[in-house]
Amino acid sequence: MALELLDVGKTVRDEAHLAGISLTLEKGTLNVLLGPTLSGKTSLMRVMAGLDVPTSGRVRMGGRDVTGVPVRKRNVAMVYQQFINYPTLSVYENIASPLRVADVDRKEVDRQVRAAAELLRLTPMLERTPLELSGGQQQRTALARALVKRAELVLLDEPLANLDYKLREDLRSELPRIFKESGAVFVYATTEPSEALLLGGNTATLHQGRVTQFGPTPDVYRRPRDLITATTFSDPPMNTVAVAKRDGRLRSADSALDLPVPRGTELADGDYTLGFRPHNVYVDRPHAGAVSVTATVAVTEITGSESFVHVDFGAERWVAIWHGVHTLQVDSRIEVWLDPAQVYLFDRDQRLVMAPSRAAAAAA
Repeated sequence: MALELLDVGKTVRDEAHLAGISLTLEKGTLNVLLGPTLSGKTSLMRVMAGLDVPTSGRVRMGGRDVTGVPVRKRNVAMVYQQFINYPTLSVYENIASPLRVADVDRKEVDRQVRAAAELLRLTPMLERTPLELSGGQQQRTALARALVKRAELVLLDEPLANLDYKLREDLRSELPRIFKESGAVFVYATTEPSEALLLGGNTATLHQGRVTQFGPTPDVYRRPRDLITATTFSDPPMNTVAVAKRDGRLRSADSALDLPVPRGTELADGDYTLGFRPHNVYVDRPHAGAVSVTATVAVTEITGSESFVHVDFGAERWVAIWHGVHTLQVDSRIEVWLDPAQVYLFDRDQRLVMAPSRAAAAAA
């Protein structure tokens, strides 16, 4: 039972929250909405659920037009970052509530509740009330209730944001299997590119209320259609610099950056934007085949097992991911290396014209 959005738009007080969105989400698929805060993810999910009516366009479910059908008349389950539970009911009864409403047999209710509780590590808490739980435990209760509902459409708006790291990682690995087995259309919103990659499925990248690209998650990541999509699907965002292509070389205006055009690439002479992800900027040692440039250290962020080194190259601020804990003196001059095989190239309209080969991407 596919969910279809046909040229959907949503305007609130003359401000466009969504514009021209057309998507088809197939039964049994996991579909990630990826974008920064205020990119339109929650607005789109509210239209999908029937909480909001689009200003323009249509919404279809299983071939039936449900554009004006309210959420209470649809078979939809929702879990938000701001968890919602029934405060006077036990965890067990919170999870069981949609099954009770559906008049499911008592033994089957018990089986499904305990299975969901086991998956989400809630078994010891089944007799407690939500007020006796931590925030993460309450979020897991809301997630378990959504999973047992057996809805045709399940909407998850950053549902793991309040969980501890280990549980987030465990659930990220389990959720795709659960989604596939349920047969529902799953829509999962996140601001984190790494989460989209871990979940797999399909990804729609959003920017200012528009879907910039939709397709299998690895394909969108490896071959972003344009610079906006590439920046959305990179954390930290993709580094960029203006270059000109002449005589088989890609050079910045001052020629401080001078890269060969990757072998086998046919590219007209002209002006382009060169992009490269932070993990393809090397600080500690030259990478095989890489080209060095000199940059100025702006700041170093230590994030645990990695250091984010921010450097200034002309007017551009780049970020390099350096494994390990490192500190560099601010305003010091350092060499960084770029691998020509790992760069992206965008034309004057910011459309992709060159991407790393699959072999190069796999080696990165």
